Amino acid sequence: MRTAYGVETVRAAERELVARLPEGALMQRAAAGLAAACADLLGRVYGSRVVLLVGSGDNGGDALYAGARLARRGAGVVAVLLAPERVHAGGLAALRRAGGRTLEAGSAGQAGSAGQAGSAGQAGSAGQAGSAGQAGQAGQPSQAGQPGSAGQPGSAGPAAPQGPAAPQAPTAPEGPAAPARQSVAVAPAGDSAAAAAGITPIEEAILRADLVIDGIVGIGGKGGLRPAAAELAALLAESRVPVVAVDLPSGVDADSGEVPGAAVRADLTVTFGTHKPGLLIDPAREYAGSVRFVDIGLGVVLPDEPELEALQHADVARLLPMPGAESDKYRRGVVGIAAGSARYPGAAVLAVSGALRGGAGAVRYVGPAGGAVISRFPETLVSDQGPAKAGRVQAWVVGPGAGDDAGTVAEVLEADVPVLIDADGLRLAERDVVRRRGAPTLMTPHAGEAAALLGVSRDEVEGARLKWVRELAARYGATVLLKGSTTLVADPGGGAVRVNATGTPWLATAGSGDVLSGLTGSLLAAGLSALDAGSVGAYLHGLAGRFAADGAPAGAHDVAEAIPGAWRDVRDTRDLRD
Repeated sequence: MRTAYGVETVRAAERELVARLPEGALMQRAAAGLAAACADLLGRVYGSRVVLLVGSGDNGGDALYAGARLARRGAGVVAVLLAPERVHAGGLAALRRAGGRTLEAGSAGQAGSAGQAGSAGQAGSAGQAGSAGQAGQAGQPSQAGQPGSAGQPGSAGPAAPQGPAAPQAPTAPEGPAAPARQSVAVAPAGDSAAAAAGITPIEEAILRADLVIDGIVGIGGKGGLRPAAAELAALLAESRVPVVAVDLPSGVDADSGEVPGAAVRADLTVTFGTHKPGLLIDPAREYAGSVRFVDIGLGVVLPDEPELEALQHADVARLLPMPGAESDKYRRGVVGIAAGSARYPGAAVLAVSGALRGGAGAVRYVGPAGGAVISRFPETLVSDQGPAKAGRVQAWVVGPGAGDDAGTVAEVLEADVPVLIDADGLRLAERDVVRRRGAPTLMTPHAGEAAALLGVSRDEVEGARLKWVRELAARYGATVLLKGSTTLVADPGGGAVRVNATGTPWLATAGSGDVLSGLTGSLLAAGLSALDAGSVGAYLHGLAGRFAADGAPAGAHDVAEAIPGAWRDVRDTRDLRD
């Protein structure tokens, strides 16, 4: 299981671990992992051009130490200092010893994020070398940057291995060919073709780079990037130079996954010790690119309960209901589906299609679409007597395509079995009735439905998913599965929120939510808790969506038909482990 912890928890754990280790050891571990990831991305370190964007926090120190390791292996490393007077002194000294150079961002705006102090001082000479001697052209390897061991004496972390041979990362276009933009303020530089073309030394260094390391803001940054840093983020986006973020992209909120303003878009994020919630939740997740985890020993001091959990194949495999030798359809569970209407009969058919593939032993259907259901799925037990007289069930699904049938929703909510409420049922269910229920309730809204229930805008929900899924669960006293690009499952009593690791944008198609409802309701009937049923249902549904689409459009019925393949794929993982 992948876990994520909030900023204050991570900081407390780091303080405890630092007290047990030699001075600087924890940062060296992080820098070694960061340098190794950068080397892998570059393919060939010697002769490559690397730019470090360095803020005032520990992320800047990690970037500087990693840059020193790359410089010792022959890379030309230039560090852009956004807060020169508060730069990590040890990291800067290490970079200079390794032959790296520095440029100082000027006072076009305060560097860093609104939650971190920026550069208050004017830039010095941008063309001067970081150590002794006049600097060469920005982005060129330093004379001192001869290849050497990434694990030089004094490094408490493991040596960063030479990356495997791979295609050279694409270089950015030469400075004069770059599109016009507002220049990042830097101190005056000497005459050059780039200067004549209006390209500052910092812009030139970034545009000529093979790789940029983002160490502007650490995990404590709040409120978006300040102007100078925002200009650099915009330049990176224009340049298309590969970007590696240190711990998380600058400008995103580590705790919530919110992106309050300009932010760096990374191709790779190297995160240390534990994942941060913002790396797993949109909108911040899409800024992180691929995520590489570096173990720095933090696990031994982190608490047992994280902020977020993301199930993996093995976790889902352990939760899948499997029949035994003595099983019959009733022991396996019976799920009731109260869905569909004269206007939306397809919703009933799709919910039943998901339920039949969710592990329950039988599916009962109640509603006006019985003819459509029985013609498509003759194994369904169809009733026209209403939920209370439909027969024994272990869980109900109510709401998909229900229209304005509030009576059926109310009748289902009176049942003393787990109930999943979706679609129209969410609008028709009275909050006080849901809160009074003794049996578990699982609500499955998308962002628009959640916004209507919460009395906020859809944009607010999509911009702060973690906040609102917890709020909705607390208000209704129910487990909530918030569907979307990042699907979250939260229990009403708090605890770790589950984030789904599967899915595809092709699942944004009519009826796919009905399939999910039926599948998840079947898992409820088979005996899973609301939290587990929601988590496993979302996981299988997302995996089935991938299998069904395979890079092309797919309908909801295709997703339902792919569920058995997803189930087998997960089970095969467990069989291999067994």
